[in-house]
Amino acid sequence: MTPRPDRVPGAPSPDDENRDGHPHAETAQQPSRGERSVWDRLGLLSGSEGVFTGTVVCAAVIAYGAGHLHSTGALCTAIFGTVLVYWLAHLHARTLSASITLGHHPLIALRLALAETWPIAGASVLPIVILLLAELGGARLRTAAWVALVATIVLLTGYSYLAGVRSGLSTWGRVASAAVGAGIGLLVALLKVALH
Repeated sequence: MTPRPDRVPGAPSPDDENRDGHPHAETAQQPSRGERSVWDRLGLLSGSEGVFTGTVVCAAVIAYGAGHLHSTGALCTAIFGTVLVYWLAHLHARTLSASITLGHHPLIALRLALAETWPIAGASVLPIVILLLAELGGARLRTAAWVALVATIVLLTGYSYLAGVRSGLSTWGRVASAAVGAGIGLLVALLKVALH
């Protein structure tokens, strides 16, 4: 049999079964492309790790930049630039990982990594939009930064609560999950207070 072009000979395939006769965890946990298009067209649920991480990066930039930059435009540029660099590094790391561990051709690995990691970059949209709307509403940079920071905390809390819902936790478990997300956001807020 001719080996698939996207895999090196002998590399494990997601279609293979392990020694116990069960599918690999990667196959069992990942929805097919057809299923994903129905319940998660933008990949915001399947890419929630990227959304969460990108949002934390945005919050950290806001916390630091609001006291050192002098315009909303500069802060928006700092947010977008920082998240972009972080995303590119993550994209490259995922591409290398798929090539090394799964034997994917680099171009195929890159395509898969793009689909998996774009929410990291997409996470910068919300705080930037909020900053610009706050400026249009007449808010000063310091106030606009706080509004954007609070919005990121709300998003982190909401995603953490959603994780509790989708994993079948009880009401208190969902609240605890949300509290962890909120706590991470509040740590960034405390960093802002300490820096300024």
